[in-house]
Amino acid sequence: MNEMLENLRVKNPHIQIHSVHDPEFSRFGEVLDVSEFGDLIRYLELHTTVPSVGNEYVPHRAELGDLVSDLSVIHNTFGRVPLEYGYVNGNNSKLNALEFHKSSEINVCVTPLVLLLAHIEDIDDSTFHSSKVTAFYIPQNTAIEVYSTTLHFSPCKVTDSGFKCAVILPYGTNMEFVSAKGNQGKYGKFLFKTNKWLLNHPENTRMVELNAISAIHGENIEIYY
Repeated sequence: MNEMLENLRVKNPHIQIHSVHDPEFSRFGEVLDVSEFGDLIRYLELHTTVPSVGNEYVPHRAELGDLVSDLSVIHNTFGRVPLEYGYVNGNNSKLNALEFHKSSEINVCVTPLVLLLAHIEDIDDSTFHSSKVTAFYIPQNTAIEVYSTTLHFSPCKVTDSGFKCAVILPYGTNMEFVSAKGNQGKYGKFLFKTNKWLLNHPENTRMVELNAISAIHGENIEIYY
């Protein structure tokens, strides 16, 4: 067993932590061939930093697209639609919120991290209980596809140095705040940004101030290391 995963399981008895290579992950996404992402990983290692506090999310940096836009794994996942190539680096340790997109997302995990995931079908009458969250440990230098039906948010760090993770999505996702007023459909009221539907936890006061709907009940799960 991976030593870091074993340590995380000992430190977090409040939630079962699976390996991303366990069969349980197949409900939420799939592991991709990371060998094509070597240049992207090196770029993020050398040219991005982890902030001293909080997270830094950059939706798109053109240089990243120059490195990976022609990869077969990209075309196979997104079908040649225009894409944004960004990253999130940071120090988060808590659930705080869950979001979904009407599209898959590729994450290239430059460092080890934990993702807290759930399924869109776990939303019950416009509310969600955090006991339905499943945790996955993702080793350093691992690429995954996160399905459009998967609720997810910020990675959680597993070392003092924080995390680095590339984020690839259809172009325009997460870029502009939008009003959910008048939106129809089962989840229309959760539309928060372009192609971003978000359920907030009330402890996440920053999102409360941005008028996100606090629809998550239960513990604001924290990952200890």
